[in-house]
Amino acid sequence: MSSKEEKMQSSSIDWKTWQPNMLSSLVFILKDNEVLLIRKKTGLGAGKVNAPGGKLEVDESAEAAAIREVMEEVKLEVTNLKKMGILKFQFLNGDKLALQCTVFKTSTFCGEPEETLEAKPFWCDTNKIPYSEMWADDVIWLPGALEGNCFEGKFVFDGDEMVYKKVNWMD
Repeated sequence: MSSKEEKMQSSSIDWKTWQPNMLSSLVFILKDNEVLLIRKKTGLGAGKVNAPGGKLEVDESAEAAAIREVMEEVKLEVTNLKKMGILKFQFLNGDKLALQCTVFKTSTFCGEPEETLEAKPFWCDTNKIPYSEMWADDVIWLPGALEGNCFEGKFVFDGDEMVYKKVNWMD
């Protein structure tokens, strides 16, 4: 079997029985026609552009983790989070990470974003988001989420390469 055939076979995940082995959250903070993004300095996706967020701690809700992670990563206090969607990621390489991420957006925050050991924040025009520096799935769901559309996305990655994608948009 070729490498491509193996990837395609591996990407036929049974999503009905799929279970995450890590839970996380992301928060897209909006101000006028801009969104706060970060250049991630540590952990999964280090070097890539993303939104602030991170792993849930034991018995922590996705929203509580989102608020905590934004404070830790960019020193902003966020409120009025709106849940936009759920991302499900299966990674084929390494420890076979099965990550479920809850995506929020808000335009209610206090403070000015600050660089930390984890992230370098920057404001970005929503029409000039640097998708080429982000995870390959972001260009598929993020524009719709920023427009206010709720979704569920399922993605399979082999390293940085996306080998499966499916997004369901909700009414």
